[in-house]
Amino acid sequence: MLKINRSSYYKWKKTALTRKKLLLSDAVLGAKIKSIFTKERGCYGAKRITAELNDGPGTTTPVNHKRVARVMSSMKLVGFTKKRKVITTIPAAVKPVFPDLVKRQFNALAANEVYVGDITYLPIADGSNMYLTTVIDCYS
Repeated sequence: MLKINRSSYYKWKKTALTRKKLLLSDAVLGAKIKSIFTKERGCYGAKRITAELNDGPGTTTPVNHKRVARVMSSMKLVGFTKKRKVITTIPAAVKPVFPDLVKRQFNALAANEVYVGDITYLPIADGSNMYLTTVIDCYS
């Protein structure tokens, strides 16, 4: 059997009406959010929807973006975010460009004449990049 403090029970009972009003206002806000979300074809996130709600006609009280985010997550609505572009190298203007001694001819006449290496960047689901260094290949 679960034991609860008497004061906790009476506080829960006293705030039942407030919780019910909050659920009702969240349902009304959810309908407004859903209409804006579908009007913008699912591109708007919580902050843009908040701005739209606060700037729209008939707004009496402002809405916080955290509340909008909470209601959106309960409705399983997710805005579109562009994938950020990762710049892997930034060339310096003063550094010399080394000549291409292989001249894209990877066929060598004998073993141990041409060595080539490569670094490959792979996108990962969490947004970071992992790089793989391939072993230096000897072409012959």
